[in-house]
Amino acid sequence: MKYNFDSDDTNVKRKKIIKEVIIWVVEIIAVILLAYFLVEYAVEKTTVVGESMETTLQEGDKIVINKLAYRFSKPKRFDVIVFKQSGKEHSYYNIKRIIGLPGETVQIKDGVVYINDEPIKEKSAVDVIKNPGLSVEPILLEDKEYFVLGDNRNLSEDSRFANIGNVVFDDIIGKAWIRLKPFNFVNELNPAIDTTEEDSQ
Repeated sequence: MKYNFDSDDTNVKRKKIIKEVIIWVVEIIAVILLAYFLVEYAVEKTTVVGESMETTLQEGDKIVINKLAYRFSKPKRFDVIVFKQSGKEHSYYNIKRIIGLPGETVQIKDGVVYINDEPIKEKSAVDVIKNPGLSVEPILLEDKEYFVLGDNRNLSEDSRFANIGNVVFDDIIGKAWIRLKPFNFVNELNPAIDTTEEDSQ
């Protein structure tokens, strides 16, 4: 039995199959490109290393980084950021909280952080700082420089010490966004106790 491949019906079917294959290929490419975009530019998962952010984040916590957070806005005070400093040998990301912003002067006196000679009101529950490190003297932050501290203030390697120092904007990977297990938004973890409200009651 011979088939007439040039018949109208056969041509219609063949064109339909080709069209479906093309759509299928385009959809696969679109999914691959979307996945690449999400991993490269939008979000990334990482694991907390060390105890410097306790009790906000524990060692081994899995968190999602929002890599788009600072593409359209600047980092804010008390943001928990993820960064990897250029030229550092270790492969893991650092996770700290922004305390000082570009153009500000940071100093730690009597265990308290001062910004431009004014004590800050902490957003997270933290201990009094025992070792001010380099910030025993005023530190003036230059353009695109941020002063960061771990929430576990007395067991954190952060901007107080020379091997971390001030974090430059270009080294920031993104904002620590979500803790996966147990699920919660990082900025809602470990809030400071408002003693002014307690005192008024």
